[in-house]
Amino acid sequence: MPRSEFLAALTERGFIHQCTDTEGLDALALEGPIRAYIGFDCTADSLHVGSLVPIMMLRWLQQTGHKPIVLMGGGTTKIGDPSGKDESRQLLSHDDIQANKAGIFRVFEHFLSFGDEGATGDAIMVDNDDWLSELKYIPLLREVGRHFSVNRMLTMDSVKNRLEREQPLTFLEFNYMILQSYDFVELSKRYGCRLQMGGSDQWGNIVSGAELGRRLEQPQLFGLTTPLITTADGGKMGKTAAGAVWLNEDRLSAYDYWQFWRNTLDADVGRFLKLFTELPLPEIAKLAALQGSELNEAKKVLATEATALLHGRAKAQEAAETARRAFEDGAQAEGLPTVEIAGPDLDAGVPAFDLFKRAGLAASNGEARRLVRGGGARLNDVAIADENQPIGSGDLTEAGTLKLSAGRKRHVLVKPV
Repeated sequence: MPRSEFLAALTERGFIHQCTDTEGLDALALEGPIRAYIGFDCTADSLHVGSLVPIMMLRWLQQTGHKPIVLMGGGTTKIGDPSGKDESRQLLSHDDIQANKAGIFRVFEHFLSFGDEGATGDAIMVDNDDWLSELKYIPLLREVGRHFSVNRMLTMDSVKNRLEREQPLTFLEFNYMILQSYDFVELSKRYGCRLQMGGSDQWGNIVSGAELGRRLEQPQLFGLTTPLITTADGGKMGKTAAGAVWLNEDRLSAYDYWQFWRNTLDADVGRFLKLFTELPLPEIAKLAALQGSELNEAKKVLATEATALLHGRAKAQEAAETARRAFEDGAQAEGLPTVEIAGPDLDAGVPAFDLFKRAGLAASNGEARRLVRGGGARLNDVAIADENQPIGSGDLTEAGTLKLSAGRKRHVLVKPV
């Protein structure tokens, strides 16, 4: 077990997959505050749950007395990371990248305490566009490019997989790993950063950055990766039938976020409590040991604690209470997500399967039809027997809404406008 509080916490909670030098990094963390970073490209105006593991690593870094650096990839977003992609990313404009950067910062404000660059424990956010856009091509080739072997670059999964599938890999994307490695060196020079963290799919790029630092006579640089987080049934973390589970509230309500965690598979509860909450490990062990229907209480704790980290304790408790009223009391709970529909459409009547799809309770018409046929669709807490049953204005409650339910856990209010 590592001696430093930082690595001990990450190890106990299951965050660590690979490290370039565990003993060396542990010793460095014991010497005093270290500066570490994770990079996030600005490809959307919000991050999703798939980014939550690295975010929590930065949070634990700060909680244990070290300095997190959030690196925004304003420069590398102009190129596109080929890792895990079968095709090139769409190139974004400068304005799009800046808007996405602002949206991502709103996520981090919930998890980290930002402040001055010189303050030991304050997180800072920097943008690699500040130095990448200033690079000159010939000097970069001479000073950095000579340290990269094309033979080795071709063995990287991000490159090899694309070529094996006969998918095009542009020269622009091929340069991504060089620039990501250069980021590590630049952060070392500018901010004294010694550690880069990221997902296991970034291992090759992280190792290349540490190696480039060695060749350019920087202090020893370290790399640390997290395992790929999948659900117990082999699914990808953060993906649902309705799409990505976004972290910004304008993309996904606090209630829907709470519901995502409440729907965790039984076998994932203990692991997710360790990764996505800050509950003490003994308490997590007790919750994970619950069996049968009692495990539902552990899922509610997971949902509330995870939601509190992102949206605050008040909204987490409100979401939990809304769920309790909707599920246990069958109430029309005002806090349920609301979907608007054109009044004339409702006046004319909308087939049940179509309305469930419009409300986001099914990903397709076929899925909506199967939901009704299987007895899982309800209107105002009454089962719907016919998938083509017209639902109209006459079905509105006294509150002027329709309550649609898919199973016992997913509810939406439909409001005519």
